Amino acid sequence: MQMPGIVDWFGWCTWDAFYTAVSAEGVEQGLKSLSEGGTPPRFVIIDDGWQSVGMDQRQEDAPEKELIRRLTHIKENHKFQKDGKEGEQQEDPALGIQHVVRMAKEKHHLKYVYVWHAITGYWGGVKPGVSGMEHYDSKMKYPVISPGVLNHEPGMQTDNLTTEGLGLVNPKKVFQFYNELHSYLAAAGIDGVKVDVQCILETLGAGLGGRVALTTQYHKALDASVASNFPDNGCIACMSHNTDALYCSRQTAIVRASDDFFPREPVSHTIHIASVAYNSVFLGEFMQPDWDMFHSLHPAAEYHAAARAIGGCPIYVSDKPGHHNFELLRKLVLPDGSILRPRLPGRPTSDCLFNDPNRDGKSLLKIWNMNKYTGVLGVFNCQGASWSNIDKKNVFHDKNPGTLTGSVRAQDVHLLAEAAEDDWDGDSAIFSHSGELVRLLKHALLPVTLKVLEKEIYTVSPIKGLGTGVSFAPLGLIDMFNAGGAIRNLEYQIHQDSQFSEATEILGMSTSPSESGKVKTATVKLTVHGCGRFGAYSSIRPRKCSIESSTCDFSYDPDSGLLGLVLETPVEGQLWNVTVEL
Repeated sequence: MQMPGIVDWFGWCTWDAFYTAVSAEGVEQGLKSLSEGGTPPRFVIIDDGWQSVGMDQRQEDAPEKELIRRLTHIKENHKFQKDGKEGEQQEDPALGIQHVVRMAKEKHHLKYVYVWHAITGYWGGVKPGVSGMEHYDSKMKYPVISPGVLNHEPGMQTDNLTTEGLGLVNPKKVFQFYNELHSYLAAAGIDGVKVDVQCILETLGAGLGGRVALTTQYHKALDASVASNFPDNGCIACMSHNTDALYCSRQTAIVRASDDFFPREPVSHTIHIASVAYNSVFLGEFMQPDWDMFHSLHPAAEYHAAARAIGGCPIYVSDKPGHHNFELLRKLVLPDGSILRPRLPGRPTSDCLFNDPNRDGKSLLKIWNMNKYTGVLGVFNCQGASWSNIDKKNVFHDKNPGTLTGSVRAQDVHLLAEAAEDDWDGDSAIFSHSGELVRLLKHALLPVTLKVLEKEIYTVSPIKGLGTGVSFAPLGLIDMFNAGGAIRNLEYQIHQDSQFSEATEILGMSTSPSESGKVKTATVKLTVHGCGRFGAYSSIRPRKCSIESSTCDFSYDPDSGLLGLVLETPVEGQLWNVTVEL
């Protein structure tokens, strides 16, 4: 399954910035605002608000919250047409959404532009009989909600979509619908789609062979259209946790793993982090879980940002233009718009699997992930809020949750041995994002104390013994949340009696020293992506450090063993060659 390119770049989503009021002008404002602050987005998701939709005639006087909108055309609405007028369609494709894509890519150097649509076209489906859409044979269907869902969400029984119905495209015509929609978007330069409301299909199967048959038909059509029109496999699945959707989707590589980020609901934030982590135990086996957007300027911004950094997921914000915390964003985003993404989905550590870090009043949540040469470990206090089976919503069950103390160890990073050599003795260098470096012996514990909505991120690096008491462990760009993600290559060279040994020791290969065992010096060569403060653990002060073969200044703390040097901003795609002589 191909992973879409957006996962390695910083992005922006229009939803929480504009909701359905988004326009072409708003998209440009958002891209410009983030770029001017030094954290340029390289992809955008134009969320709900770009499509041509209309209401049923009899609803014109209904209150706003009761309005059902349905898709009336596959093309964009007037807000995304150049000099567009409401109610009119632009026949020239270059004056439609294509001009927005060109602005994003040519003026703001984006690599990917995605747009949102529901799996049924729009929330209310495709309007039956509307001019130009008759060939999709849309018919009104009324959701039938299962008893289990109603038990948790009683309001679904009277939800306006349940009572007013949905215009469902004939399953035999749904590939044509997707293909015509997606081919129009692809021709305009769109690279992918966020396909929302997928779970609605399980409520619409009556008279169509049942929910499994209906979902299978829709997902086969969706997969085929995405494969045909978006060669980067550009698709994000959303609202898709019903079993049918997960098992029928064969093409999609990225799946939203939680409810939305709700910037105005304080009760939601701790629940969000815990939910994604535990859902990823299952979802992460066959898709890349997506942690959703967040606001960089928000009381819980650091909390959300740290979780995204270790989630292995796309990282994107939904900030309003001009409302950013660039100091925080620079812990996630490099000046070229790339991110330091770990290799796996972030998941709870083994000792957290059967805890309840939202409700039990005693457990911290620990999430682990892997880079090529280091591990990363996040610790979060998620206590105080949870789902109430009585109120049927998230509530604060404890409005004053206490400070909790737990512990971390190197073995919390489940696959850490994959970053070490076969002779690794289990000792590791652990660097906290708050700035403390500790050499931790195998099985030793490091205490951590956090208040609710607090977090700590640790870079965990296996220590390499280089003989005669000399040891080393790379950390990476230590001002970034996922510091170790910057290290692209690591090579150790051991010199015998001031001469190179017969073999060069490269991480992952075992080389024995000469019989005399007199190791005088060693050289560590690293390839690093990005810029900023580079750090490493060294048991002794290096004799010399170099960047691109030029000697550079460095700092060294003999008490902790922290070695530091500064990498300048490279041109896009450039990697720094760093050499440490010990």
